Formats: sequence, C-alpha cells, structure tokens
Amino acid sequence: MMSEAPIRMVNEKYKTEFVFLLIILFSAAFFRLWKIDQYLPFLGDEGRDVRIVYRFLTQFDLMFIGPRTSIGDMYLGPLYYYFISPWLFLFRFSPVGPAVSVAVLGTATVAFIWCIARLWFGKTGALVAALLYAVSPTVISLSKHSWNPNIMPFFALLSIWSMWKVWKDKQYRWLVVLGISYAFVLQSHYLGLLLLPTLGLLWVLGWLGARKSHKQKGFLVSSFLGFFVFVTLMSPLVIFDSKHGWHNFDSMYIFFTHRQETVSAKPWSSLPLIWPLWEQVNTSLIAAGNKMFGMIASTILATFILFKLLRRDKNIPAVVYLSLWIGVSLIGLGSLKQNIYDHYFGFLFPVPFLLIGAVSQGFWEGRKYGKIGVMGVIGSILLLNLVNSPLKNLPQNQLKRTENIDRKILQEAGGKPFNIGLIAERNYDEGYLYFFDFWKSPVKEADPQHKEETVTDQLFVICEKQDCSPTTDSSSQIAHFGMSKVANSWEVQGVKIYKLAHFNP
Repeated sequence: MMSEAPIRMVNEKYKTEFVFLLIILFSAAFFRLWKIDQYLPFLGDEGRDVRIVYRFLTQFDLMFIGPRTSIGDMYLGPLYYYFISPWLFLFRFSPVGPAVSVAVLGTATVAFIWCIARLWFGKTGALVAALLYAVSPTVISLSKHSWNPNIMPFFALLSIWSMWKVWKDKQYRWLVVLGISYAFVLQSHYLGLLLLPTLGLLWVLGWLGARKSHKQKGFLVSSFLGFFVFVTLMSPLVIFDSKHGWHNFDSMYIFFTHRQETVSAKPWSSLPLIWPLWEQVNTSLIAAGNKMFGMIASTILATFILFKLLRRDKNIPAVVYLSLWIGVSLIGLGSLKQNIYDHYFGFLFPVPFLLIGAVSQGFWEGRKYGKIGVMGVIGSILLLNLVNSPLKNLPQNQLKRTENIDRKILQEAGGKPFNIGLIAERNYDEGYLYFFDFWKSPVKEADPQHKEETVTDQLFVICEKQDCSPTTDSSSQIAHFGMSKVANSWEVQGVKIYKLAHFNP
C-alpha cells in the first residue's frame, strides 16, 4: 500500500496540470471562435482569397501564386490558399470556414507554446506562457481573421522547434519538418525571411554536432530531403514567375536593393531602434496596448535574458535560442523604413510569452515570496488583457452586411446582367463579388476593351463613404460604365446603394 502512495501523488500532480491546460485551451478556443461569423473582417482581401479558392474547388483552377504583398509589388506562394481550401468546402463555401481554420490553428499554437515551455522551463512557466498567449487581445484579433499572415506564428514556432530538435537532440528527420514549416512561413509573409539567419546558424551548429558524433551522412541526407520538400512547396510560385517574365524575382530584387525608402541598406542603422521595437512588441502582445506595462515587461524580460546569460544556468540553451530569435528579428524589423504593424510580428509572436514563462518559472522556484510575486504580476497582466478583450467590442457583422447588400442588388437587378462599383476609402469590390460568384448571378466586370460584352444597362454603386457622387466618381468600374444618371437608391445596414442607368445628353 505504501508503494502506491507516491504513484497516486504523481498522478494527482499531473491531473491538476492537465485540468489547468484544458481550461486554458478551452478559453483560447472560446475567445477565437465565439461569434466568429460576426466578428471576422470581410473586405476586399478576404473576398479575393475565397473567390480564388472557390474557383479551385469548383473548377479545379490550380493556384500557383498567393496574395499580393501590400508593398513591393510581389506575390506570395499559394500554400495559404491550399490550407484554407478544405475549410471553405467543409463550411459549404461560407467565408466563415477559412476564419475558423485560422482560429483552430491559433488554439493549436497555444498548446504548442505550452509543450515547448514545459520542456524548456517547467510546469508553471508553461501554463503562464500558454495562458497569456490564449488571452492576448492582439493575438486573438488576428486569430479570428482569415488572412495569410495570421498562420505564421504556428509555423514559425514549428520551424524554430524543428531546428532545436536537430541541434540539441540530434533528430535530423526534423529537417524535413523544417522544410515544410518554413515554406508556410515564407508564403504567409516575406518577413519570415528574418527567421533565416537564426535557422541558418542553428543548421551550422547542427552540422558541427553531427560531425562530432560521426553522423554526417544522416544529417546531410535529411538536409537534402528537407530542402527538396521546401523547394517543391515553393515551386508553384517559381513556375508562375518563369512564365511571366520573372516579375516576382525582379520586384524582390528592386525592393531589397533599390527601394531605400522602404528598406535600409545599412543594418547597423537599425540598432537604435531595437529597444523601441522591443517595447512595441511587448506592449502589443503582452500589455494589451498599455505602454507603461509594455515598458515594464520589456525591462523585466531584457534583464532576465542578461541575468541568465551571465549566470549560464540550466536553461541557458533555450534562453540563447530565444535571444537569437528576437535579436535578429528586431534588427531586421528596424531596417524597414515604414510603420511596423502588429501582423509584422507574426514570426516572433511566441517569443515574449515563452520568455515570460521562463521568468515565472524562475521566480516560482525561488524564494518563498516568489510565488506571491508571480501570481500578482501574472494576475495583473491577465486582468489587463481581459479588460481589453476584443470580445468587449460589438461585432461589425461585415460578412452578413456584405451578403445582405448583394441580395438587395440581385433582387433589384431583376435577373438581368449588371455591373457593380464600389466607393470606399479602404476597401475594394472582391468581397461583394464573392457572393455573386457563389449565386451564379449575371454580374459583369466592365472592361473598356470589350465594352459590348461587359458593360450592361445597369450599374449598382455601393457607397461605403458618408458622401458619394456616384455618377462622377473616378472609380474604374464607374468610369467604364460611361455617362450615367441615378435611377434609384436604397440603404442597407447603413450602406447606400445607387442604381445607375446610361445617360445620353
């Protein structure tokens, strides 16, 4: 009987940890999936993506390129489109499906962070890291949004973990996983290139370790297989580019060599920006936008890193790993001569949470007041994040509004062919066109070179601005329609719709 007591104690210990983990994962899923159909953004970018994937699923129109970047006139690869394809199909072509796929992956990232922090630091650090990632308002907002940069945190973490397994555990088969995950990183956002120096250095360290243990052959074979998988996944973009005059490669070359208004050619010039960027990362991800808390968190984490590096204790490899990851990333971000938005941090989202998990574990195992301090600080951060939760905001219902506007236009078109135009400040018409595609409606996109086939007798103009002049607006679809007059107008959920007819003076 006495021999069974320690076993029961161990089982109770892990049972409690498992219950806490389940609560965290349930919370993460709740924050990301609750009324996702009402909260998800659905504008031009989202409409473009689902239109492309819809054509792939219904017409088997293969995708060789992905979304276009906001700067640099470059295209990403198509992996994101293939990733969301089964979800669009499972949700019967509702744009909610791709958003759910991102939310599910975001929840999986919480579990992944817990797993890594558990192995690197311990139980308390793992639960803290996972909990704060689960409730971070910035992370939640991006996890409820079907958008290519939003899958990057999971695959960036998988890339880093793969190289850890290669470097520390000498499990070289993870190089194949690296090839897959890093292809996803690059095809979600080109800022994933900032991971390359870290991954490259760790590959070299892995090679040196393989030579020392006389496992060079296994290392090189796995490296080749990983590179082959990576090239294969990147090949659709290369094939497309080869057939279109290498436009993408030319744009990338120009962006990194000639466009000094966007990228600095002097990496050392970014050094003064490292600390402000570090504060921005922590303010956005950990402190829910509170600059004072962000500054405090940045100072604590930087001090912890320095302390660990000087003491060279048991967690030093993981701390060095995270320091290299964040340091190279901040130098790269500092080279960008433009505003840095939250989604630019996607490839390093997990870093602050893993570090704060490490800090929490250290204090928890320290002096008797350490536990009180950890509970107080983490409780304050948790409260700050919950108070600023995006679920406190009323949903915009962009998806339902877009669908209702399209239904109204379809009703007023009377079954006849029609054109549409959009007057908006930060939107374009792909979101509206998706439902017309799905309903097989007779919508035409006006083309001045094929006017007789594409310009109809009626143009519906959707006005998202407060003041619109639909007959004189310079938008391409309105201009291509020609001289017009307002035949009728309606309002749907605060959006004005004008029906224009041709006008011959």
